[in-house]
Amino acid sequence: MDPECARLLPALCAVLADPRQPVADDTCLEKLLDWFKAVTEAGSSLLLLQENPCLVELLFHVLKPQDLSSRILSFALRLAGTFAAQENCFQYLQQGELLPGLFGEQGPLGAAAWAAPTVRSGWIQGLRSLAQHPSALLFLADSGAVDTIFSLQGDPSLFVASAAGQLLVHILDLATRGPAEGHGRPQAQDWPACAQRVACHLEDCLCSEAAPRVTQALHVLTTAFGHCHGLWTQGLWVQLSPLVARLLEKDPMPAPHALVELLLSVARSSVPSSNPGLWETAAQTLSRLSPMQAGPLAAGILKLQDCPQALRTQAFGVLLRPLACVLEATAQVPGTPGLLEGAAGDPMAVDTLPPSKSACVGLLCSTLAHLELLQPLPQRPSPWPQAPLLAAAVTILRFCNGSAAPSSEVGGRLCTMLVGCVRVQRAALDFLGVLSQGLGPRELVTQVFAVLLEYLMSPDSSPTVLKKAFQATLRWLLSSAVPPGCCDLEPRAQLVLRELLAVLQKRLCSPCWEVRDSGLEFLTQMTRRWGGQAGFRQALLASEVPKLASQLLQDPESYVRASAVAAAGQLSSWGLLAAPSSPEHPAGPQKTPLEELLLVLTTDTEGFPRRAAMRVFAEWLRDGHVAVAEDRERFVARVLQAASGDLDWEVRAQGLELALVFLQQLLGARSPGAAPPGALAQALRVLCRVQLFEFAFRSLFDCDRPVAQKSCDLLLFLRAKAAPSSSPQEAGDSPDVAPVEAALRRWRAGEQGQPLGELAPEAVLAVLRSMDLEALRDTLAKSSDHVERSPQSLLQDVLATVGVLGDNEADCY
Repeated sequence: MDPECARLLPALCAVLADPRQPVADDTCLEKLLDWFKAVTEAGSSLLLLQENPCLVELLFHVLKPQDLSSRILSFALRLAGTFAAQENCFQYLQQGELLPGLFGEQGPLGAAAWAAPTVRSGWIQGLRSLAQHPSALLFLADSGAVDTIFSLQGDPSLFVASAAGQLLVHILDLATRGPAEGHGRPQAQDWPACAQRVACHLEDCLCSEAAPRVTQALHVLTTAFGHCHGLWTQGLWVQLSPLVARLLEKDPMPAPHALVELLLSVARSSVPSSNPGLWETAAQTLSRLSPMQAGPLAAGILKLQDCPQALRTQAFGVLLRPLACVLEATAQVPGTPGLLEGAAGDPMAVDTLPPSKSACVGLLCSTLAHLELLQPLPQRPSPWPQAPLLAAAVTILRFCNGSAAPSSEVGGRLCTMLVGCVRVQRAALDFLGVLSQGLGPRELVTQVFAVLLEYLMSPDSSPTVLKKAFQATLRWLLSSAVPPGCCDLEPRAQLVLRELLAVLQKRLCSPCWEVRDSGLEFLTQMTRRWGGQAGFRQALLASEVPKLASQLLQDPESYVRASAVAAAGQLSSWGLLAAPSSPEHPAGPQKTPLEELLLVLTTDTEGFPRRAAMRVFAEWLRDGHVAVAEDRERFVARVLQAASGDLDWEVRAQGLELALVFLQQLLGARSPGAAPPGALAQALRVLCRVQLFEFAFRSLFDCDRPVAQKSCDLLLFLRAKAAPSSSPQEAGDSPDVAPVEAALRRWRAGEQGQPLGELAPEAVLAVLRSMDLEALRDTLAKSSDHVERSPQSLLQDVLATVGVLGDNEADCY
């Protein structure tokens, strides 16, 4: 320990032990615990206590009846556990009867402070730290702590109950480590007494008629199989699996969700390879649970790499059953493959969907979500019923917008329950978008585009539904490229495109800003993908969409203006946003796209549009946009001048990114090593003219660390490209760097007013070579409070808050 910290420690302990002192907040106590943990991990806990007896005195002082705050008592319990994690220190504290006083029955368990969840949580966390060696197991068994942990599983505080269950798993794991590992699967009767007690407790809970006790046991076992992978977990499953299977016989089945989590946790462990009976239990569980309860188990089974085919078929049938019911409710035309055809064993007759609206909506949404996650996985069921799934998704969307034709009583109920249901619409549109990754019959794909257009045109579609409809439409358009990956759209998609642009034109005029925003995002994505395709260009230019997108640069909502900037950037990149002459205003020339976006950058009062403009400018510079190529130097100068004075740190950071792109283009980023002297000198003159160095040097001292980091990276890149002078003759006369260094000193001190003025390239290079940019980069990489987080500073600040230290000794963080 640092000598200065050791000097402050007695005063700290005195403050913590004094109930009259207003000790610093919980954050300070957490930092103190972190520090003590780091100290003990780096050395001997026993030596720490022997050299600093005030720490032991603090722990003994906590045992005395007094009015200590619950957080100080919790702190002391956790601190004692931290020290006792090392076995020799545990023995030292045990000899003084300190540990029984803190964690035994005569400790806080019987005091009024036990009523505070903070104390109970501190007690559990202290034991969790302490339980690291065999001596701790004996202590837990003899002190009665294990019984207390059992009772805390049902604690009214969820944090305490969860921590108690995790502690039981840790005790089991600790108790079963050792020589038994590697000598075959250890039997439960061979486990240490402490582990046997936990196992017997779990048995009692699983046999209980009280559902909460069953749930507690299942949660503990789920954690055990999820985090512990020793041979003992196999023995635990052998002992307890009959009791788990017996839960399936109860009516109603207790804790179905917890049971599903346990079975999946066991299935992902090493147990199935040694105990195939797990698959039979899983199959029985699938058949006993309701469709809503069985969905997560079925989806989890299908995500496993190794699983019996019969169980996979059963699980897939469980997931498909609700969608099969939807298709049956509309009497799908003959010839459409059934969703449940080919299932082995049980014919998997279609069950009636839940009668209540909330249950039916929940089942359909969860089913669609599970199938959406399965679709891209390599272990998804094969053959994948692409056509029936497409038909089901389209049918659900038609039920939701009222255009379905029900053919049964179930269909009539579905119409009533699903019409206008935004939650199901969103889930079905997400699923429909994922299905675009597969093929489908031509007539079904036609239906897909038709239902998507219905949703995009409907005045009843909510903004979130419209956004998802735009996203799904884009994915289906991308999948319609012929051949795959080509820029051209097939004829059917070309027809859809014309209807889409008509819809988009209307949506860009919507009174709802979220709709205008989604429309602009869709336009940007389409233009990025098909801006060079003749059919798209012709259809777009024949519409009012580009003009409307330009007008939205003046939208009252900043998010919309930002999206309009992105759309304008893409349209201009492809030459789709030219400024035509205006018959209404023949004398007033239209602003070019570059002028429009520069106006946004320099005048918009919100940060989002200005950030969007900077992203567009960087992309234009990188791609050689025609408006930039005309006078690249003037373009960069204007953008950097605007960005350098922006109050938004992200705009300044993006300005530095644009400066780096420009620098790489001037110096040839692809060529390794230093740039040729002639090219370097010419580039430096250009950089000085655009005032890049003024911006970069100022940014080194920016109050926002990301900006300073980007500036440091830019200058390091430049210095790497500048070969050091090998001789005085090559270097020439020493440049005058005094004005630059004086300005840097002023900026470092916070005086940002005076500019650098005209710079000589040689002076810039000399300053760059004299600066320790590597050290600055390392400093910037550290957290902003790395100095103030020192242990000495922490102790000083805690003491200063109670007046033990003078103000000049505190270093507040």
